[in-house]
Amino acid sequence: MSARRAKSLTPIESRCAEYGLRMTGQRRVIAQVLSAATDHPDVEEVHRRAHAVDPRISLSTVYRTLKLFAAKGILERHDFGHGRGRYETTMGNHHDHLLNVETGQVIEFSNAEIEALQERVARELGFELVGHRLELYGVPIAKKKTAGRKGE
Repeated sequence: MSARRAKSLTPIESRCAEYGLRMTGQRRVIAQVLSAATDHPDVEEVHRRAHAVDPRISLSTVYRTLKLFAAKGILERHDFGHGRGRYETTMGNHHDHLLNVETGQVIEFSNAEIEALQERVARELGFELVGHRLELYGVPIAKKKTAGRKGE
């Protein structure tokens, strides 16, 4: 691979190259779509985005590609409910997730206190923590209605 080509690869494409995966044009588009994602898209959403770039990309190609990338550890598949896996790259800093069950929005967060507590619990139970996943599910707290309550 030329130096120019290597510099233009997305992080996912670079990881695929490290694993020796053959990068077809369609896999490359899917990798680019995933690298550009700022959310946690499901298979259908990845297909919609990839299909907008290359209308020849089928849903089955997206399924197979995401399954391959997840098997190689390039992507992480999350099951936030509703029977749909959602994907994000495995690169980057550790974070946890809060899912808005009303809208499906996934909010990433990090909290040093939670991380320390998990380590402490593992130690107290006689374990060295080697990994974890924390997913919180919630609904937005309704804002108190103040309209019409003047003078109460």
